[in-house]
Amino acid sequence: MIDIIRDNWLVFLIGQYPSGPLGGLALTLILSVVGLGLSFPIAVGLAMARSGSIKWLQSVATVFVYVIRGIPLVMLVFWTYFLVPVLLGRTVSGVTTLLCTLVIYEAAYLSEVIRAGLLSLPKGQREAARALGLGYWRTMGFVLLPQALYNMVPSIVSQFVSTIKETSIGYVISVQELTFAANGVNNNLLTRPFAVFMILALTYFAACFALTQVAHYLERKVTRRRSRTNAVIRSLENDTVLEG
Repeated sequence: MIDIIRDNWLVFLIGQYPSGPLGGLALTLILSVVGLGLSFPIAVGLAMARSGSIKWLQSVATVFVYVIRGIPLVMLVFWTYFLVPVLLGRTVSGVTTLLCTLVIYEAAYLSEVIRAGLLSLPKGQREAARALGLGYWRTMGFVLLPQALYNMVPSIVSQFVSTIKETSIGYVISVQELTFAANGVNNNLLTRPFAVFMILALTYFAACFALTQVAHYLERKVTRRRSRTNAVIRSLENDTVLEG
């Protein structure tokens, strides 16, 4: 395995770049970051729609989330691969196809993470904001959503970990991400598939394990801050009762 890494580490890292397109681990991380970043505002909109009081908007968002979450990712990749060129009227690259797929797929899953954060907030905060004269959008944008997003940071990082693994599906449409790069190395060597794909598995594991540890650290940090905030609130409530 060491000799394979020594001779092919650059292929695993950046694919054929600079003599060819960027690939390998670099492309995997870029697709994950950009895909999750572009899906984030869509996910926020879906979460707000599902948590709101507009029935038809809530129904549309719910159907979208359930349909996307009920479809295998590989099927969504094929649908996007054939549908996007029809909508745009021109052919698109495999990278664009995979990116569009990730945006749609992650928006559905990430919206549930954000909605869970909104539902976890005390109902009294919404009522207090309304009592102060804030409308629905200002209540959501200035009071509820910032808290929900902060509380859900560990879950968002965990979703990023899942996105890294999901990029491997790009192999079926020849996107030169990490799995495609590993398969290229295997085709060159021919006789050592176990070693090549063991390196691939360890690479995915190292990247995902590091990010999982970050998620655990953030979760502990959020929990400690939430505990301190709750303690302060209880103290203020006790002082109010004593003064009364």
